[in-house]
Amino acid sequence: MTHDSALYPTERLARVADAVRAVGLDLLLLTPGPDLRYVTGYDAKQLERLTCLAVPADKAPFLLVPQLELKAAQASPAGALDLETVTWGETAHPFGMIKAKVGDPRSIGLSDRMWALHVLQFADIFPTASQRLASTVLSPLRIRKSAAEVGALLEAGEAIDRVHANVPGWLRPGLTERQVGARIAEAILAEGHVQVDFVIVGSGPNAASPHHEVSDRVIEHGDVVVVDIGGTMPSGYCSDCTRTYAVGHAPEEFLAYYEVLRLAQDAATLSVRPGVTAESVDRTAREIIAGAGYGEWFIHRTGHGIGLESHEDPYIVEGNVVPLEPGMAFSIEPGIYPGPHGARIEDIVVCADPATDPITGDPTTGGAGVQRLNNAPRDLVIV
Repeated sequence: MTHDSALYPTERLARVADAVRAVGLDLLLLTPGPDLRYVTGYDAKQLERLTCLAVPADKAPFLLVPQLELKAAQASPAGALDLETVTWGETAHPFGMIKAKVGDPRSIGLSDRMWALHVLQFADIFPTASQRLASTVLSPLRIRKSAAEVGALLEAGEAIDRVHANVPGWLRPGLTERQVGARIAEAILAEGHVQVDFVIVGSGPNAASPHHEVSDRVIEHGDVVVVDIGGTMPSGYCSDCTRTYAVGHAPEEFLAYYEVLRLAQDAATLSVRPGVTAESVDRTAREIIAGAGYGEWFIHRTGHGIGLESHEDPYIVEGNVVPLEPGMAFSIEPGIYPGPHGARIEDIVVCADPATDPITGDPTTGGAGVQRLNNAPRDLVIV
């Protein structure tokens, strides 16, 4: 398992402070969620009581925590930072405490996932400050994973691959999607995750609904079943992998487009390398699927970034002209959903410098521009 000191290095806070100044913000405010964890390593609880990291452009940062959360904050990687911790008791006004320390900023950045309960109170105490999303500061940092982060994503990918290896034993006629989903959820935890983020078991016509989740539909002989699953590891980093199965046998028309899908997913993956744009990867998959006559049934983007969130930058979609860089991690997951059934194949990949191992950082010779972090079989599995 990757150590906290590598995943959450102490120098990251200084880099964030530099980024606050670089984008012209006066103050960055991070409440519990992936942004706070990225900067400090502190996986704080989302509570009505305010926990907030304040990073002013012209003063030292500080972490405000409720008194009853102090020990948890100190026990986290945040406790190893050169960071002032300010506590508040039940009768204090934490928003006023922040204002007293930072003054009247002209512009503030707020965590993208900050509760409205807190956003509105910050608006009250800083009424003249313009508000921006914290992602304007943090996304350019979070989008490029360190070797330790890639290692954490690989660990997550291997764990979810082990779950998929057991799925064929649970896809039996007579069981409901919900019953299969419950077994999968148990396995996600048993294979090392601390949280189940989602379980999609879409059988028969439900396979044509990309975000179906589960229902009480009974799985039948001849069904196609899309299984898309993911969770969060103790490191905080996420898994996400989709495979499509057939129970007993697969319809001929399904086999025809599944082969197209497999080719498209593989081609899109192999197109990844530093310098190509995110939209070009999407286009690679889409042109193959459209060229085979299935374009109208590919109804979503080809992929999304992944890290401390299941969905984050970069998004692999038409219109995203961001050039890929080493360390960017994202899904490659084209799908075809004609109606009576559907299919999706999804792997997490990382864009890599061909001269450097993306996990160890060691020099390599003859490396590829992409590394798959999921390696469960992609050929159709008939159970």
